[in-house]
Amino acid sequence: MDFQILGVFMILPTILVAFFITWRTRKIITELFHNIAVCCWVCANSVWMIGEFFYDDTTRPYATVFFVSGVLVMAYYYLFLNSRRVNQNEEQDVELVSLPESKVYEKV
Repeated sequence: MDFQILGVFMILPTILVAFFITWRTRKIITELFHNIAVCCWVCANSVWMIGEFFYDDTTRPYATVFFVSGVLVMAYYYLFLNSRRVNQNEEQDVELVSLPESKVYEKV
């Protein structure tokens, strides 16, 4: 029973730190989406843990919602945002390759 109380006590600081890190890195899109997913997964683990400790593991469907939302956030990032960024980088590489070469002058 002692570890259950300690586990529940640690939920709030863990969630607060996860959201604080997300807030601090919100200007970097990659970090933002990864940290939002982490926040979802921390919430899911918290709901799951409370369900196992006190409700005979009946909160698993609620925890699944948080897990799936974290996966959906990551899927959105990698399918849409990251692929757009990769395409932009490839276009920049093509532009760099197609630039005319500068003339090199040799000393005579």
